[in-house]
Amino acid sequence: MFIHERPDWPRLQWDDRVVRDPLALVRHRQGWLLGRMAAIGFDLQSAAVLETLTRDVVTTSQIEGEQLDRAQVRSSIARHLGLDIGALVPSDRAVDGVVAMMLDATQRFDQPLTAERLYDWHAGLFPTGRSGITRIRVGAWRDGSAGPMQVVSGPIGRERVHFQAPDAERLDAEMERFLVWFDAPPTTDPVIHAALAHLWFITIHPFEDGNGRIARALADMALARAEGSPKRFYSLSAQIQADRTDYYTQLERAQRGSLDVTQWLLWFLASLGRAIDQAETVLATVLQAAQFWQAHRDAPLTQRQRDMITRLLGGFRGKLTTSKWALICKCSQDTALRDIEGLIALGILAKDTAGGRSTSYSLVLPVVDTGLTPPPPDPMP
Repeated sequence: MFIHERPDWPRLQWDDRVVRDPLALVRHRQGWLLGRMAAIGFDLQSAAVLETLTRDVVTTSQIEGEQLDRAQVRSSIARHLGLDIGALVPSDRAVDGVVAMMLDATQRFDQPLTAERLYDWHAGLFPTGRSGITRIRVGAWRDGSAGPMQVVSGPIGRERVHFQAPDAERLDAEMERFLVWFDAPPTTDPVIHAALAHLWFITIHPFEDGNGRIARALADMALARAEGSPKRFYSLSAQIQADRTDYYTQLERAQRGSLDVTQWLLWFLASLGRAIDQAETVLATVLQAAQFWQAHRDAPLTQRQRDMITRLLGGFRGKLTTSKWALICKCSQDTALRDIEGLIALGILAKDTAGGRSTSYSLVLPVVDTGLTPPPPDPMP
C-alpha cells in the first residue's frame, strides 16, 4: 500500500527521540555556516551564492538525467541577480526556466506558495510544452488522460512499478491541503518542515513531469524560510545527486507502508549535513578567485585573457588546451598559444606534466583556509 492510499494520509508521523540529536547537529552546523559567511563581506557572499545556485540548478537537472551547460546556468543566474561576472554567455529557454524557478523559490521565499506560482514554475521547466519529444500538459495539474502516473524501471514487458501517484481527480483537494500546510506557521522545526514538504509534494506528484525538480525547489524554499535569508551557501540538490541511488531508495521506502517517516527524516538530515559540509568547497572556490584577482590586479591582461581566466575560475571542465582556447575565444591557434605563453610568463598558467600532443595548462591558484570547520555542538541535556 502506498502511503497516500492510507485512510489517515497525510498525517505523517515520526519518532522525535530518534530525530532529535541529528536535527540538533544539523541546526548547529547550519548556524555556524551562516555566521561564518556573514563575516566574509558582501562581494564574497554574492560570489558564494552564485556558485551555490549554479551547482543547485545544474545538479537538480542531472538527477533527472538532464545535462545543462554550466556556463549558461551561471550567466543566467548572474543576469537575474544583477551580478557582474564578466564573460556572460547566452542561455537558452530551458536553462532560464530552471534558473527562474530556483531563484523565485529562494529569493522570494517569504511570498505565499500558490497553485499559480507552481504552474509558472512548471511552465518554465518545459517552455516548448514537451518533455523530450513527448508533448505534456504544462502549467496545470495532470488530468489522467495518459493513465496512472507511475514511476517505472526495467525493460518493456518486465517493468517494475516503484510508485503510483494519487488519481488525477484527487489532485485539486490534495494540492489545496498541501499548500495550506506549506504556508501555515510550522508546528515543528522548519528543517523538518522542509523534509516533509519534499516527501509530501513528490508523493502527490501533481504534474506530468518535473515533480522531482519542483520538490527540491520547495525544500530549498522551506530551508530559506528556516534561515530567514535568500542567500544559499550550500546545495542540497548537489548532495542528492551525489547520493542519487540512495535518494530514490529512500523515497520508495518512505512512500510505501505506514505513515511513519522517521527513516526518511534521518536520511534527509544526514544528506543536508553533508551538503552543509560541502559549503567549504564552495567557499574555497570563491576565496581562491578573490585572492587570485588580488594577486594579479596589476597584470597586463588582454580582455580575451581576462574572459578565459574568468571561465577557468568559474568551473571550467576538462583540460585547457590551445585548441579549446582558440575555439572558445574564436581566434587562431597561434593567437591562443601567444595568449597562453603570456599567462605562463606572468605565473598565471602552468603547463601540466603531460606534454606533446596532449599539452594542457592549469591556473596557478592560491591555497586558502576557509575556516569552516565548526566546533562540536554543546552536548544535549
